[in-house]
Amino acid sequence: MTTLMVQGTTSDAGKSTLVTALCRWLRRQGIGVVPFKPQNMALNSAVTLDGGEIGRAQAVQAQAAGLAPHTDMNPVLLKPNSDIGAQVIIHGRALSNMDAAAYHDYKKVALDAVLQSHQRLSAAYPVVMVEGAGSPAEINLRAGDIANMGFAEAVDCPVILIADIDKGGVFAHLVGTLALLSASEQARIQGFVINRFRGDIGLLQPGLDWLEERTGKPVLGVLPYLMDFHLEAEDAIDTRQTAKAAETLRVVVPVLPRISNHTDFDPLRLHPQVELIFVGPGQPLPAADLIILPGSKSVCADLEFLREQGWEAALHKHLRYGGKLLGICGGLQMLGQRIDDPHGLEGPAGSSEGLGLLDFVTVLEPQKQLRNVSGRLCLENAPVSGYEIHAGVSGGAGLEAAAVQLDDGRCDGALSADGQVLGTYLHGLFESSQACSALLRWAGLREVQTVDYQALRERDIERLADLVEAHLDTARLRQLCGLA
Repeated sequence: MTTLMVQGTTSDAGKSTLVTALCRWLRRQGIGVVPFKPQNMALNSAVTLDGGEIGRAQAVQAQAAGLAPHTDMNPVLLKPNSDIGAQVIIHGRALSNMDAAAYHDYKKVALDAVLQSHQRLSAAYPVVMVEGAGSPAEINLRAGDIANMGFAEAVDCPVILIADIDKGGVFAHLVGTLALLSASEQARIQGFVINRFRGDIGLLQPGLDWLEERTGKPVLGVLPYLMDFHLEAEDAIDTRQTAKAAETLRVVVPVLPRISNHTDFDPLRLHPQVELIFVGPGQPLPAADLIILPGSKSVCADLEFLREQGWEAALHKHLRYGGKLLGICGGLQMLGQRIDDPHGLEGPAGSSEGLGLLDFVTVLEPQKQLRNVSGRLCLENAPVSGYEIHAGVSGGAGLEAAAVQLDDGRCDGALSADGQVLGTYLHGLFESSQACSALLRWAGLREVQTVDYQALRERDIERLADLVEAHLDTARLRQLCGLA
């Protein structure tokens, strides 16, 4: 049984991408491989087969490995709910909210959870492909580390270090990171991978030779910059757009401070007939066909922020001019009359006035709802599937005209009497092709081109595996994976 870990010189260096690529590369060879991330900090999450919650990136890596997502793939998930605190999720279940100091003290307990998950996966799969978090050279986080070298030392595994040349300073990143590690940690680094290179590789070769001579460690390969490539982001919002058709639907998403599961909008961003606009703080909401209120980790605080930005008045103006408004999860809760937080789950206990566009009230409860679901959308009776991740329980007369009739017999969300406002708890609803098309027609697009989002994701996972074959030292990789 072999564990191989990918660590990065920075956040967004390409760790998630390389782990995804290696998982699919090994699967192609018939090798049983499972992704693993000891600790993840992200507001993009997924619901697992065993009814828990893990980082969204690990769900994509599971797809690359041909597996259903499981809580052991990401035993510790931190979901920030303030600048200094986060909800701590262990083995898929929310434990409590902790500030940074409290979590630092809790890391010894968290490490036990990490090692338990790793042990179970190691017993079940020949290769465990591990993704680190951030950078192993973050000196302030070294004590009690469970995300990078602290984990690698605990399980005694080799490490690949990846850096992003597109950011600039790639040799300083690699050499500097190596220099800040202890002697035993340096010995764990078995090679470097340079990510997102564009240009003449011959011009880079002198630098690669220098790097190997300076560090005594091999460059395992240089991955080219992929154009028109999509992999669901772990945290940062991806604003890249594909080429658009002549007739487009303008969709606007207000970016809230604690926006969650913004991967909901990737199918729209990639749709050739949708102009997707993310609007940040200090920016007015532009004219749009459809405005979507996204999910939120701190619904009441984000609703207050929305009002501070002047966006509430803009939403009412949008509706007066005939625009459509969609709320997803936390966005659905904002559409109601009131949000009650009697237990102080997202801040001080109390209530917040909703936007009053749908007649229902939401009560935040300690037990989080985690489900993978399917059903039929009220629009065109289109089949839809998705997942629920929410603490709120909503009830009221406004929910009688449901947005989705679920296959388990429950009703979800609501559609307003005038047909302009729709809300649902379902994340991922745009990934269902027929539901996406029905929603775009509802929003005003006349002739909708059907896009198979699942096929696009699968295509790009395959492209990553192709890059491993073409640009990395596969013989050395097989050795590091314990393969003959």
